Amino acid sequence: MSLSHLVSTRRGLFAYCAASVVHVAAVALDVKILRQASKATLMPLLLAWSRTREAPPLLQGALLASAAGDLLLETELQSAGIAAFAAAHACYLALMLPESTQRSWRVVAAYGALWAALVAVLSRGLGSQRVPVAAYALLLTATAVVSRWHNPRSGAGGALFLVSDALIALRLAGHDFPGRSALTMATYAGGQYLLTSGVTRQRSTTSAYGATAR
Repeated sequence: MSLSHLVSTRRGLFAYCAASVVHVAAVALDVKILRQASKATLMPLLLAWSRTREAPPLLQGALLASAAGDLLLETELQSAGIAAFAAAHACYLALMLPESTQRSWRVVAAYGALWAALVAVLSRGLGSQRVPVAAYALLLTATAVVSRWHNPRSGAGGALFLVSDALIALRLAGHDFPGRSALTMATYAGGQYLLTSGVTRQRSTTSAYGATAR
């Protein structure tokens, strides 16, 4: 890796981290314009950084779909926003499942129990949204499982993404609490970064190993 490429990569990561901090602060302080503007920059900045690390097309697709979801959830098109994030999770699954080498059914059992518990606890407060939220939560749980199979860094990202959306489900079910919105976005930004870096790091390590073997 050339020095200029290394500098570009670090600048890209710094820009994403800075935007994430600004956004979480804007959410915590309820500064609407800054909150919306900073949110719109998150996934594009992470996408730009991922490209400096030779992100595969499916990873870029996941980040683009997430960017669309972020924007749509700020409008009246809530269902479209959820569909965009469902597409992002489908990209993550299609990308990581073939590369998963440490498949453990204990992970499936643990996350499955967590999914069932969340649905049971929140279902009363969700009303007509019960079925779509449960279905989306199942897809999100699948991402958490497969990301853990992929590698520990990706697994941490999948877990944080699950926490982030569980916090949103709590609000929908009428169980809000102070600081929830800021915590939701902090875990979301961290989760997306860890998923992205987990994928690109593993591919970089695999490529380097392959080059050495040859």
